[in-house]
Amino acid sequence: MEKTIVFNYFNYSNYSNSLKINYFCIMEQRETDERYMRRCLQLASNGRQNAKPNPMVGAVIVSREGRVIGEGFHVRCGEGHAEVNAFASVKPEDEALLAGATMYVSLEPCAHYGRTPPCADLIVRKGVRRVVVGCVDPFAKVHGLGVKKLLDAGVDVTVGVLERECLELNKHFVTFNERHRPYVLLKWCMSADGFLDDNFKPTMFSTPFTQMLSHKLRAEHDAILVGRVTAERDKPRLDVRHWSGPSPMRVVIDRGRPFSPSADFSQPVIPQLFGYLYDKGVQSLIVEGGAETHRRFLERPDWWDEIRVETSPKTVGGGTRAPRLPDGAVPVSRVEYGGNAIAVYKKAY
Repeated sequence: MEKTIVFNYFNYSNYSNSLKINYFCIMEQRETDERYMRRCLQLASNGRQNAKPNPMVGAVIVSREGRVIGEGFHVRCGEGHAEVNAFASVKPEDEALLAGATMYVSLEPCAHYGRTPPCADLIVRKGVRRVVVGCVDPFAKVHGLGVKKLLDAGVDVTVGVLERECLELNKHFVTFNERHRPYVLLKWCMSADGFLDDNFKPTMFSTPFTQMLSHKLRAEHDAILVGRVTAERDKPRLDVRHWSGPSPMRVVIDRGRPFSPSADFSQPVIPQLFGYLYDKGVQSLIVEGGAETHRRFLERPDWWDEIRVETSPKTVGGGTRAPRLPDGAVPVSRVEYGGNAIAVYKKAY
């Protein structure tokens, strides 16, 4: 692996001219790598709907002279990976430029035979001299093996460029493979004075626009969960009627009707639920209520990954209290749409 040299800015004048030149070369290369990796992330996001359950991946091929000669992303599960599509986009007259080119890819190239052959082998055959990887693939059949295969073939490999952004893009896939459970998003909408309903009567705090955003979010997740009380009282449809895409799998926690024949409600339910969803290949779960269901997920920090709270300017004076944010919930964003504010929190690791 390449090593990055870090210089102390305040003592910069003490370095020799040769080290100064090396420093500028390293920084220039880093800026170049990050620029093309951002393009990989843009391309990868195009596979948000159809790549599942595979991760979203983008790839860019840059000639020695700095010209982009190929781009691609993983369009659909079972079809060509990002690297394959990037090579396929190279014009015949540019094929000769592959020897000596650099390939940027947001996720480690695969090294195993699945529905498609290993991308690492393809990269070696094409003669690419350098590969820049955003992050290592957490999938057990790849995890480091793709990088090793490239290094063994004499390819220069750099790993970890915009790593945080690359992991964030595939947070569902990463969580599923590393923690053996779905990525859990807790989501609720409340009044300005902190209630989920209007004096225990169902009420709509979302605006038409924020409701559309909620349905977009549903289309991007595999499953959606509510508790029995919410299911019976509010009768939520839990679909994506205000957005385009697949509706998530509906899950209701109900002691009278267990979510699986093996569920044992004398034991903690959530770990059993995680096991059930993992076995079904569910990589992401939205929990939309109610208050008691949210409270259960908030009991342990390893039972949730993200919290999304929409707050309406309306006040109601009483009703079901909204959940309290747990210790360790760190705000990462806040936006307003027509008076409603949507705040997103993640865990402090």
